[in-house]
Amino acid sequence: MSFDGYGSFGRYPKYNPSEVVKVFWKDQIPDLNSFKKSVLPYGFGKSYGDSCQNDGGVLIDTSNMNKIIIYSPEQALFRCEAGLSLAAILDFIVPRGWFLPVTPGTKFISVAGAVANDVHGKNHHVAGTFGNHVTQFELLRSTGEKLICSPKENSELFRATIGGLGLTGLITWVEFALKPCPSAFFAMESIKFNSLEEFFEINTDSEKGKGFDYTVSWVDTTATGSNLGRGIYMRGNHASPEEYTLPKLPEFRTLPFPFDAPFINQASVIAFNILWFNKQLNKKESKVVHYDPFFYPLDAITGWNKAYGKNGFLQYQFVVPFGNDIPLITKIMKKVSDTGMSSFLTVLKTFGKSKSPGMLSFPRQGITMAIDFRYNGEKTLNVLNDLDLMVKYAGGVLYPAKDARMSGKDFRTFYPQYTEFSKYIDPMFSSSFWRRVMS
Repeated sequence: MSFDGYGSFGRYPKYNPSEVVKVFWKDQIPDLNSFKKSVLPYGFGKSYGDSCQNDGGVLIDTSNMNKIIIYSPEQALFRCEAGLSLAAILDFIVPRGWFLPVTPGTKFISVAGAVANDVHGKNHHVAGTFGNHVTQFELLRSTGEKLICSPKENSELFRATIGGLGLTGLITWVEFALKPCPSAFFAMESIKFNSLEEFFEINTDSEKGKGFDYTVSWVDTTATGSNLGRGIYMRGNHASPEEYTLPKLPEFRTLPFPFDAPFINQASVIAFNILWFNKQLNKKESKVVHYDPFFYPLDAITGWNKAYGKNGFLQYQFVVPFGNDIPLITKIMKKVSDTGMSSFLTVLKTFGKSKSPGMLSFPRQGITMAIDFRYNGEKTLNVLNDLDLMVKYAGGVLYPAKDARMSGKDFRTFYPQYTEFSKYIDPMFSSSFWRRVMS
C-alpha cells in the first residue's frame, strides 16, 4: 500500500510506511506499545532527508493536533498542541504584538517539528535555536507515561528530545517564550558583496557593529574566477510604526509550481544566479517588507520541490568553526561550480555563541552553508562524499535534519554524544535515518 503525501520534502530517498495513523485529539492517541512495528511522529513532512521517514514502519500523523492551549501575554508564553503550524501561530500572535523567538525558512512546519529538529533561523547570533526558548513540553512514551519535560523536570529527556528527531517519544504539546514585535514588518537592507572576505566584513558590521538581529546571505555558486564568492547580504530588524512608514498588510497568496519535471539544470541555474545577483542595481538597498517575503520567500510557491523532478534533491548543510571558514567555503564553491551541479538557492550565514540545550543539536559557533543539489544518481552522491571529506578536515559537521545520505561512521564522528542520546530513545520509536546512521 502506498501512502502518497508522506514522503520527505526532498523526495529522496523514497520510502513507504506500512501504516499511517492520524491523531486528532491528544487524549485519543492510540497505545503506542500495541503496534507490531516501530513508530515515528510525522508533522508536515518538511524535513529534506529521511529523519521523518520510517520505511516499513508506522507514522503517527500529528498535524491535526493543532489547538491553542494557553496564550499568556503577561508571561510572554504560548502553549499549543504538537501539530499546530508556525504559520497558524504567526496568524494568531503577530496581530497581538508578538513574534516567534526563532523561525526557519518555512512557516509550514509543526511546532513539535521545530523542537525535534531544533530549528535555527536568521537570528542565531542573538537568539540561538528554537530549543533555547522552549520552556516545557509533554512527552508521551510507549509505556503510556506522560512526562512534563523542562530544564528542571525530566531534564535529560528535555535535552534529548530537543534536536532528537522524534525518537524519544511523542510530543503532545509545546510551550515556548514569545518575542515582542511592534508590527508585521521588517526594515531590511540588502548589500551586494563580491568576495567571501567582503561577506565577513559586512557580517561583522551587521551583527556586532550595527546590531541587526536578523542576517543571512545568498551566494552565487555558479560564479568563477574573480566573481567567486559573490552574493547578496540581507539584514534587518523589526520595524516599528514610530520609525517607519508601514505599508498595508498584504494578502498572503500561494501559487502552485506548474509542473513536476526537472526544471533545475545547469543552464537554468546559471541563468537564475546571474539574474538574481544583477536584479539589485545598487550596492545597498533599503526597504520595509512583510515578514512573509523576509523569512519565507519560498512559501509563496507550493510544491517548489517539484522543480527538481521526480528523482528529488538533496540539501547539503554544514557548519565549520571560524578560522577554517574562508578556505573551506572557497574550496566547496570551486568544487560545486566545476562539477556543474550548482544550486539556485545557496545560503550562507554565521552561528553565534549560543549553545542549544539539545544533545544532538546542529548549530555551533561558526559559519554554515546550505546548498541544494538535484539528485542525479551516483554523480551527485560522489560529489557530496568529496564535500564530506572537506567538511571533516575543517572540523565541521553536517545537519542531520537535512541529511539523506551521510554515512553512519561520519554521523558517529560528528556527533559522539549519540551514545548518551541513545539511552533516551523510546524502544518503540525508530526512523529510516536512525537505522541508516547506526548501521
